[in-house]
Amino acid sequence: MFAVIETGGKQYKVEEGTILDLEKLEGNKSDNIVFEKVLLVADKNNTEIGCPDIEGVTVSATILNQIKGKKEIVFKFKPKTGNKKKQGHRQKLTTVKIEKIIIPGKEK
Repeated sequence: MFAVIETGGKQYKVEEGTILDLEKLEGNKSDNIVFEKVLLVADKNNTEIGCPDIEGVTVSATILNQIKGKKEIVFKFKPKTGNKKKQGHRQKLTTVKIEKIIIPGKEK
């Protein structure tokens, strides 16, 4: 069984046991979090698509770590004018492990 969740303006396909690096989420290491914006749930036989999300379905996860991503270089250049600007950026990330996809009325 897998689900598609939305967090930080992005969509992620997740299964139980999946480890993801998401944009910074509030919480400390080993805290449990719940994603309530589930867009799709599918298993071998059934697929349920939300409009825009599925009511009552949640995905629970545990925070493994709060980290910084690799450094990205932003270089702006305009020819013939001598304009150039170099900047760096490191995105703050949260590493999470998906524990369970919870569908009301379905016991695993």
